[in-house]
Amino acid sequence: LPAGLSQWFPALEVLDVSGTGLAELGAELLALPHLHTLLAKNNRLGGPGSLPKGLGEAPLGRSLRVLNLSGNRFAEVPPALLGLRGLQSLSLGGNRLHGIPPDIQELRSLEFLYLGGNFITSIPPELANLPSLSCLVLCDNKIQSIPPQLAQLHSLRSLSLHNNLLTYLPREILNLVHLEELSLRGNPLVVRFVRDLTYNPPSLQELAGRTIKTRNVPYAPSDLPENLVQYLSLASNCPNPKCGGVYFDSCVRQIKFVDFCGKYRLPLMHYLCSPECSSPCSSASQSSTSQSESDSEDEASVAARRMQKVLLG
Repeated sequence: LPAGLSQWFPALEVLDVSGTGLAELGAELLALPHLHTLLAKNNRLGGPGSLPKGLGEAPLGRSLRVLNLSGNRFAEVPPALLGLRGLQSLSLGGNRLHGIPPDIQELRSLEFLYLGGNFITSIPPELANLPSLSCLVLCDNKIQSIPPQLAQLHSLRSLSLHNNLLTYLPREILNLVHLEELSLRGNPLVVRFVRDLTYNPPSLQELAGRTIKTRNVPYAPSDLPENLVQYLSLASNCPNPKCGGVYFDSCVRQIKFVDFCGKYRLPLMHYLCSPECSSPCSSASQSSTSQSESDSEDEASVAARRMQKVLLG
């Protein structure tokens, strides 16, 4: 970038340097107090020194709202970007990212996050701590599973996951009742099922915890060590309404199909407290007839139909 940029254009609000072959963004940017949109797509950014030091503390760090660094050579999300607390839109598509840092949760103002076309294999649960996120694009990566914590993204309207390695979705995704677009094409989404799922017997601690929770045994923090009180708070309810049981670490994984908008059937992973707990929901080992009958009254199906639109192809 030319020296003296801030002197020539002190009131600059939008800067587009896309496709110019830049290998670094100079410190001249830091003194632009009114710059709210920076587009630097399709360059050679990504090496050491690509971004100016002190980005988060500079006037630019407070004013910037839109940053597009797609089509560059970043192998990781630059730590300097995590200090841009006012950032609302971040695009890092078509780079060389292999992961998403948990500290992404520091971008509390983020509404739009584009990370498509990378080599990302997993999604950190901390991504769910972005209260304003309405559009999340993770397509064309190598993601194999979705953390159930994403159901906490109550502002999410659009979720793009196409062309990944997903074989199922967490059942918690049905809690995204405001979701309008869900793109899943190009994923395996259960090409085969494992009928004999392994089940590790509960430990003595889990058996005791299950008894306390299912029988509503009263206790106070002063009655138990702190680690046991915390352990009891981690109990999960069995999704079978006829069971009423709970589980901690030991559970049976099963896949059930849920109708979306009465047209598509998606495989969702859910968990039972034991092999003896028969689920009223359809699973891989049940016939298609029983799937249709159970899904018609399943609460998850009712919640799924609240989604306005689901894009699968």
